[in-house]
Amino acid sequence: MSKFDFAPMPDTDGFFGNYGGQILPPELIKVMNDINQAYEEICKTEAFQNELMQLNQDYVGRPSPIYHAKRLSDKLGGAQIFLKREDLNHTGAHKINHCLGEALLAKFMGKKKVIAETGAGQHGVALATACALVGIPCEIHMGQVDIEKEHPNVTKMKILGCKLVPVTRGTATLKDAVDSAFEEYLKNPDEFIYAIGSVVGPHPFPKMVRDFQSIIGREARQQFNDRHGKNPDIITACVGGGSNAIGLFTAFLNDDEVKIVGVEPAGLGLDTDKHSATMTLGKPSQIHGMKCYVLETEDGEPMPVHSIASGLDYPGVGPQHCYLKDIKRVEYDSVTDDECLSAFMTLSQVEGIIPALESAHAVAWAMRVAPTLDKDKTILINLSGRGDKDADYVAEKLGL
Repeated sequence: MSKFDFAPMPDTDGFFGNYGGQILPPELIKVMNDINQAYEEICKTEAFQNELMQLNQDYVGRPSPIYHAKRLSDKLGGAQIFLKREDLNHTGAHKINHCLGEALLAKFMGKKKVIAETGAGQHGVALATACALVGIPCEIHMGQVDIEKEHPNVTKMKILGCKLVPVTRGTATLKDAVDSAFEEYLKNPDEFIYAIGSVVGPHPFPKMVRDFQSIIGREARQQFNDRHGKNPDIITACVGGGSNAIGLFTAFLNDDEVKIVGVEPAGLGLDTDKHSATMTLGKPSQIHGMKCYVLETEDGEPMPVHSIASGLDYPGVGPQHCYLKDIKRVEYDSVTDDECLSAFMTLSQVEGIIPALESAHAVAWAMRVAPTLDKDKTILINLSGRGDKDADYVAEKLGL
């Protein structure tokens, strides 16, 4: 029995405690409720479940393994570090988990086009892949800054047949891509579906994406117990919008002995305005149709945020994360760009695993903490993606 008395996650109005909901015009609330009804009906059918299970196994390559990073653990001293290898999934990240679900839902609903945003490009590649698989046109909006930074993923999206829309407004990064994609969706919400790339946005998207991503934690809990006869002592994952993290965390929320830590981008430092540490320095507000913690300017606008990882530079965060922070079930910490780069290189050169810059934030946190713990302690990191997309950028930045 957990000591935490969880409220419904979410309740019937889409709230996780005080966060979430549908902050939208009435006509859009109806559209979202229709999606929620379709999700609840379709996703419980045997046909949907069987197709998704088969694709996860034969197409994605699930279950993803858990790997004991023994050389890294020995190098650091202290706790033993384990990696949940979502980087080995088809398309190279956890994003395929919910993209398959969303594309199948769009097919079952008879939608004519799937629209989405992407930051680092992993959601874009995964959604373009899933839409090619089920035969639905796909349109991806991506900030110009991220397009230039994540060229390999841009090329993949084009090869997969999606329409790529460059976004040059504002900071030309993830927040602006979300705005642009949502505007396109509003042109025909009856025939289009907006496949949000994280556990953010109006209800039912935080719930839907969470549910599709929760396969990570279910697998990890079973795998770790089968091998070690107990849960890991600590589980951790990077947090931008928070999909890979909530995917891992959900299965362990009732295991009080498991410490759960989300890791945000401290960027150039929490004492600067060049970070994306929403849970650490943000405050309750609203963005993109939901209530959540938000980094805001003095005049109440979303703050231009920064992270070396394009998939983490978002001024909001998933509403379930906000609730879990408030009830103190999950701790949220941060690491800087420099710590992230160091972890990226260390994992690559010690274990032969090149992580995504997003995932390297969680690796960096574990590298910081492991030496302070006894050797019988265990840390499980969700290695949410591989670093192919980041290799050229990192090499240029470090002068390799």
